[in-house]
Order: sequence, then C-alpha cells, then structure tokens
Amino acid sequence: MAEIVTFGELLVEFVATQIGQTFDSAGTFEGPFASGAPAIFVDQAARQGATAAIAGCVGQDAFGDAILRRLADNGVSIACVARCADRPTGTAFVAYRADGGRQFVFNIAQSAAGLLDAEGISPDLFEGCRWLHIMGSSLYNKGAISAARAAAEQARRLGCKISFDPNIRPELTGSPEVQRALWETLEICDLFLPSESDLRFFHPAVTGDEVIRMMLERQSLEAVVLKRGAAGSTYINREQRIEVRAFEVTEVDPTGAGDCFCGTYLACIARGLPAEQALVRANAAGAMAVLKRGPMEGNSSREELDRFIAGRSVAVRRSL
Repeated sequence: MAEIVTFGELLVEFVATQIGQTFDSAGTFEGPFASGAPAIFVDQAARQGATAAIAGCVGQDAFGDAILRRLADNGVSIACVARCADRPTGTAFVAYRADGGRQFVFNIAQSAAGLLDAEGISPDLFEGCRWLHIMGSSLYNKGAISAARAAAEQARRLGCKISFDPNIRPELTGSPEVQRALWETLEICDLFLPSESDLRFFHPAVTGDEVIRMMLERQSLEAVVLKRGAAGSTYINREQRIEVRAFEVTEVDPTGAGDCFCGTYLACIARGLPAEQALVRANAAGAMAVLKRGPMEGNSSREELDRFIAGRSVAVRRSL
C-alpha cells in the first residue's frame, strides 16, 4: 500500500565537473548517480515519511541494481519496477552553462525505460493510494503516454487525486503527441505544480498570474503551487494566495530541486499539514537539494529538514 504513486523514467546520470563544459569536445563527467525525475521525487516523498511506490523499467545490469537499491533502502516500494535483459538502464548526461542553464543528452527511448507502457501500470499499485503524481518528463513516448492514461484511469476509479509537475524538457517535448499529453494531463489534475517557465510553455503570450487565474476557472483544479526557484514558492487557490520566501543557499547543482520540492510538498499534505507549512518544508527541501552534486544526493529526511529550518527566518505573505 502506498499513499503516493508515480511512474516513469529510471536512469543513471553523469554530470559535467566544470561549468561551461560542452558535449562537442572531450570533458570529465562524474557518476553514475541514481536519477530520473520520478525516482528523485518518490525517494524524497518516502524520506519525508510517506508510503510511496513507483512503476518503471530498468535493465538487468549494475546501473539498474544501483537505482533499485537506492530507492528500496529509502523505503520506496519497487514491486512494480520491471527488469529487462535486452536493454540497458537509461542514462542521462548533464552539462552546466555559465548562465545557470543545463543541457541534457538522454538515452531513454532505446533503453529499458523506453519499454514502460500501460501494461506496466498494475492495479495493485493503487491500493491505499491518495495521490498519483504525473511528471511531464515521463510522457516521453507512446508507451509512457499510454501508461499515464492507464494510471490516471486507475486513480480516478479509486478516488485518488492527481498532481502534475509539467517539468518541461525541450529535449523530450518536441513531438505533437507529447505536447497533447501534457495538455491532457493538465486538464485532469487536481493539483498543478509548475515552474514559471512551465507556465510559459502552456501560454507563452499570457502573464503568469493570468494563466493561473484562467486555470483555476476549471472546477476540478483545486490549487496551483508555483515553484519560483530562488524567489520561493506560491500557493494559489480560489480563496487565497500564500507566498513563502526561499532559503538562501550557495548552489552546487540545481538538478532535482524541483522534484524534491514536489516530493516534500505532497508528503506533507498527505499527512495533513496545511499548505503554508508544506510550502516552507518544500522550499527547504529544494534548497538542500542544490547543496550537493548529483541529482539525488541532496535528498533529505524529515529530521534533516527540521535541522535545516531551525534558526532560519521564514517569510510568509498571505493575500486574497
């Protein structure tokens, strides 16, 4: 039984050791690190005390062993992760630009991760589920999109709520089918967790506040939680707006910060914390995530978040 369920790409990641390093010439990379946005998310949710499960596929290789061992050690149910003998575990290579941006090279489609489809979404996955979390990076091919639809159908049938982090990656969202799947998921979610750049993907000519107002006109959407990076985060529903300032830290690696934010936020509301407290803790998790190199190395436990928050000022602003 798991309160929080997700699915998608399970990868190992290799990260450039120098800012400004590119993929068109030889350079040094560090890794492998257990990764994949859904893996980072579900690992963080479990470390925050939620029961959590993931569906996906890894190779019958050492990379797959490393990912599954990491998740299982932190309390994630991996019963619905398949092993494939004919394809390797997926990989990602990451380079960091001087302006703070990142460049990715993925091997998902031809890896074990590319085999995920609707058949990989077992009804058993949803026993006791309260939240199905869908990530835009996991809508990477026809099979994964069919898995998302099957998962959403199961969630709705059992009364689970759906959260959606668009996690827009230009490297993965070029096809019309993926773009349609992103819009389709937006239309069915109860909780929307975009970044500011995600909002621009959906409505490039409309300001962020206006986009959110438009989205909240749809009755099934309960709230939007806007991830604003170094500016903090904002919770918006039809009655109130809560803004929480970010914790100031020196960034080492931004990878995984948004996934840790979402995993923490959902774990908090699953155990009944109000939105304001969930935002504070999610901000702290995002801040801790960027302090270490590697996509999942900055994931944190509840106790580690408590220590991080203690003694630091928390600025909250509420409005109607």
